[in-house]
Amino acid sequence: MELRAEGVYHSYGSRWVLSGLDWHVHPGITGLLGPNGTGKTTLLSLLVGIHRLRTGVIRVGEHDLGSAAGRQAARRLVGFLPQRFSLVAAMRVLDTVAYAAWLNGIDSSHSFAAARRALQLVELGDRERSRVRTLCGGMRQRLGIAAALAHNPEVVVLDEPTVGLDPSQRLRLREVIHQIGRERTVVLSTHLVEDVVHLCDQVSIIDSGQVRFPGALRND
Repeated sequence: MELRAEGVYHSYGSRWVLSGLDWHVHPGITGLLGPNGTGKTTLLSLLVGIHRLRTGVIRVGEHDLGSAAGRQAARRLVGFLPQRFSLVAAMRVLDTVAYAAWLNGIDSSHSFAAARRALQLVELGDRERSRVRTLCGGMRQRLGIAAALAHNPEVVVLDEPTVGLDPSQRLRLREVIHQIGRERTVVLSTHLVEDVVHLCDQVSIIDSGQVRFPGALRND
């Protein structure tokens, strides 16, 4: 599924964060790079519906996020892992993901089956009965991705998913993201160039509220 942004402006008070941004994302894994404060998180927040689009056009497939109907339809197609997310330590892993599935529109009678499928995708199927508090940092990140995948979205947006992980955890998470990107459109916001090199088919560099460089990383 393709994503498009055209002429997008966004400000916080008198401070403009996005200034006429144009962006085109193809299926596969696209890395989003840029210094802190240049608009990456704002762009992702508009894409997933946290912020309301005021000026310009953003489309998720055929759905225009400028309309209420478009936003509602797009929410069912997009899964989001924010940079900072909270989990209930006492909940079981399976219950956590099933709850996320239900929140994103999966009927309660199907939410546990959806959760099990998502846990298999992130290689946590054997931990479904574990309490969240028993998971290491890398497993918690994978659990967060499972929650984002539980409603089977066509687009997955990941904001700094490998930050704070040790090298072995980062490698394992990269393998998970690589598998996800085979069948979905993935936007990976990161400040780690090595993540982009190892994972991404395309890269977009954002600076001063605009995408300054969109390009492919692979020729095959």
